[in-house]
Amino acid sequence: MFRSVLLPRHLSRLFRINTPANRCYSKHDPIYLDLLKPKYPQYEAVNFRLTGYDFPVLESYQKFVHNTAEYMGLEVADSWAVPPKKQKVQRFKPNGTVIDSEYSLSVYERIVQIEDLDAPVYPTFLRILQAALPEGVTLEVLEHTDDQDEIRFVPDNELLELKAQLEDMKKPKK
Repeated sequence: MFRSVLLPRHLSRLFRINTPANRCYSKHDPIYLDLLKPKYPQYEAVNFRLTGYDFPVLESYQKFVHNTAEYMGLEVADSWAVPPKKQKVQRFKPNGTVIDSEYSLSVYERIVQIEDLDAPVYPTFLRILQAALPEGVTLEVLEHTDDQDEIRFVPDNELLELKAQLEDMKKPKK
């Protein structure tokens, strides 16, 4: 009714049967816990921040970073867009203070988060990204912080106004 299963030699050492000959009375951890540790040191969460003025180029490069990480067997935890920042640029006439032209630029930002990045793989991955970096796009590698999670959400101005009105209503009138 029951079939006996023969384990390979390296697995049989992990699952030792508790007999008087091989009982372990020490306070050490079991042998199989050593196999769960990573072979190389790892970075917990690394954010690759991509910024640029040209939206289609930035989107294409983000796709490249994501696909390259997956091809190399890296764990892409998340990738997200940050709301664009508006910049106003003014060009002045030569040797004067009169404005010749005025431009409104948007700076787009994308973040790709990779978890459990092996230390020996990181330099190779970074060199590949730098070699394929298009013009006008900047690449920054940052350690993940909670502040970066906060900037990804767009504040709801109507909700903030309603909360302020509610706080004003709660204050006692004099």
